[in-house]
Amino acid sequence: MVGRGPRRAGSGRDRDCRRPRMNVPLSGQRLWDSLMEMAKLGGTAKGGCNRQTLTDLDSEGRHLLRRWAEAAGCTLAVDRVGNMTLTRAGRDASRKPVAFGSHLDTQPTGGKFDGILGVLAGLEVLRAVHEAGIVTEAPLMLVNWTNEEGARFSPPMMGSGAAMGIFTEDEVLAKQDPEGKVFGEELARIGWKGGADPGALRDIGAYFELHIEQGKLLEDAGKEIGVVTHALAQNWLEVTVEGEEAHGGSPMAGRRDAMMAAAPLISAIEEIALKAVSASGEPGRATVGRLTVYPDSRNIAPSRIWFSIDTRHGDADLLAKMAEEIRARATAIAAARGVKITVADFWYSPHTPFDPALVGRVRDAAQRLGLPHMDMPTGIGHDAVYVARRVPATMIFCPCHGGISHNEAESITPAWAEAGLRVLADAVLATAGIAKD
Repeated sequence: MVGRGPRRAGSGRDRDCRRPRMNVPLSGQRLWDSLMEMAKLGGTAKGGCNRQTLTDLDSEGRHLLRRWAEAAGCTLAVDRVGNMTLTRAGRDASRKPVAFGSHLDTQPTGGKFDGILGVLAGLEVLRAVHEAGIVTEAPLMLVNWTNEEGARFSPPMMGSGAAMGIFTEDEVLAKQDPEGKVFGEELARIGWKGGADPGALRDIGAYFELHIEQGKLLEDAGKEIGVVTHALAQNWLEVTVEGEEAHGGSPMAGRRDAMMAAAPLISAIEEIALKAVSASGEPGRATVGRLTVYPDSRNIAPSRIWFSIDTRHGDADLLAKMAEEIRARATAIAAARGVKITVADFWYSPHTPFDPALVGRVRDAAQRLGLPHMDMPTGIGHDAVYVARRVPATMIFCPCHGGISHNEAESITPAWAEAGLRVLADAVLATAGIAKD
């Protein structure tokens, strides 16, 4: 569907597979320039980006995207949870839109590319189609999902979750950040609470999402494109350890120190994940990302510890067994330490396959463009994972250096960005169809 990128010597691939099916003037340089321009909004001293959801900076990023997309002939709609859709009409108004996109919000110490690449690569597809005067059979729709990161308001992926019926609008709008600010009120404050029904997005015909891998499998394998076939199951837990405060100078014997009970449980979580090995040799994944201490004083043994656990696995049964073992360890440690440990469910996302036809379209595009590629799962939650529960969907990965993400040091090359752009455009236009004169 699109012209090939720069030729790589010695690829050994049939040059016919890289011959453009039609001339679509995609610009890797314009995509890169747009990424750098967006990164200025919330840019950090270390070269990353802090543009958290429903902040003034988030609003600025949304306005910038709107200006760019409207200049490419798109029409904006905003739904009641703030999801932005920018649509370019197709010849056949009865056909469902072919959608693509990701998110513009970042972590507090995030990078320039996580989510943003998918949104701005989608913008570049729209720009190129507009410049060439191409008319697609189905409408094209760029989506910027609200609060994918979940850094300020938890859980993550609220915009796509509300759109796909996984969360209700009311529960999303009522969520509070750590300062007690309410999601719905902040959405209205920054001017991005629309009137459209988020559930209308369940009626799109297909959804593609380009994203950086956030791992190093592609880089290690020397591949430029990841063809994402499915998402791992995820299970998030919250742990509360309740003991008794004690003076730091008091004897150790007899203490009910919540920290000394939490520490061995946290240590065991890594062990539990690494032992949960599937038949294919894949272990589990587990992370303790947040921890709070009460009363948080240097010379008091704490009476209360709270921490989060994020567990993931490609085998749903092994994921469940990981949670069972975490609970069993908690029970044993609580008895030995004379404390109370509560392990509560917080959020679950099942093993989610992507649409085989769309996965095949991505694979065919990478093959035809002569781009080294490999099939792979995503171990990370993305809006596409929620969308795939209701709509045919898939993802495209490009490498990121060292697998570093959710970090100001996150980086990719312009060539990787362009390779992902070209595969995205090829797959999107093959799905939407080109109107014949």
